[in-house]
Amino acid sequence: MWVAAKQLGKKRVTTVSWRRVWALALPVILLEILSAPLLALDQPGTVFKIFQFPANMIPRIDGNEDDWAIVPDTYAVGIDQLHDDKGNYASPDPANLNVRVKVGWVKGLNRLYFLYEAYDNYWDFADPGLRNDTFELVVDGDLSGGPLIPRFRSNPDQDERDAYFSMYGVQAQNYHVFTPAEGKDWALVLGCQPWIKELPYANHASSYHFKPGDAGRLVMEFWITPFDYAGCDGPERSVPSKLEENKLIGLSWAVIDYDGDNKKSGFWNLSSQHTMFGNASQLRAFRLMPLEPQFRKNIEAKWTFKVLDMNRRLVAFEDLSEGQISSWKWDFGDGTTSTDQHPIHAHKKAGEYVVVLYVEGPAGKSRLSKIWDVAVR
Repeated sequence: MWVAAKQLGKKRVTTVSWRRVWALALPVILLEILSAPLLALDQPGTVFKIFQFPANMIPRIDGNEDDWAIVPDTYAVGIDQLHDDKGNYASPDPANLNVRVKVGWVKGLNRLYFLYEAYDNYWDFADPGLRNDTFELVVDGDLSGGPLIPRFRSNPDQDERDAYFSMYGVQAQNYHVFTPAEGKDWALVLGCQPWIKELPYANHASSYHFKPGDAGRLVMEFWITPFDYAGCDGPERSVPSKLEENKLIGLSWAVIDYDGDNKKSGFWNLSSQHTMFGNASQLRAFRLMPLEPQFRKNIEAKWTFKVLDMNRRLVAFEDLSEGQISSWKWDFGDGTTSTDQHPIHAHKKAGEYVVVLYVEGPAGKSRLSKIWDVAVR
């Protein structure tokens, strides 16, 4: 994948050559990624979809599913796609338990949104301890895979307490979300990072009208922040997973259905591996989808920038425009322009500049100016 870089190395390489390297290397990189087997996933041939909410339609966390009406049913994962790990039930019986889950995200926010809708003929949640109907969720935001609880540590000689503080929920996270949580915290986080279930890293709300032992319907909304590294020393040194369009993440869940002390319980799992709760390599593949066509603009100018060298006032501009674009025009605010898609420009004087990108395409024209964002000295 570095052939392109080697070829460029034979020529004069300037401060702008990195874009040419990237342009030449990108097809090779994509080919390697797309052709590589997804070894760190369960049933890698099937990929579920995560719906992208438009930025002006982010769901409210209030226990009301109305905000999710825009999500097509093709994004829903139902009870028919789960299997009972305990073997008590050969197939799902919607009269006993029926669940449906939708997952969403918002571009620019490293959050995963969940809508959990469930009917149960016996809701079991009176116990103040762990026994509670539960939605157990495991997320691996960077597909790092591997064990996330001490029981499955690769080094059996490692002290269990050392493993607890070094790996428990660190590279992938497990949430026991209580359905419903009455008189207890909304979730148990397996590991030493209970802060990840609190704002500003998570939020939740439920609505229901039943008592323990009753039948009824539950609607639960919540969002979480997946972490590439969630250390026991707190959020200051932790690293949230970066969520981007078309990225694959590892995700799976189990629905733990208690039906009273003397009744059979079910452990309905999306993964074919019961031990997915402690091994991120057994999660399912989920893709962060682009906006559905009805929410996309036909053409919209977007861009960002990075100061490469403040002493030389050298700035790299990156086009992020959406739609089919046939031409670009940059006005750097200092009397100079460029028609490159991704120009690099050196301002001759210090100052704050109004930079404008104009784009055109079959669908029309669009413009985006940023006022004084580009500042050099």
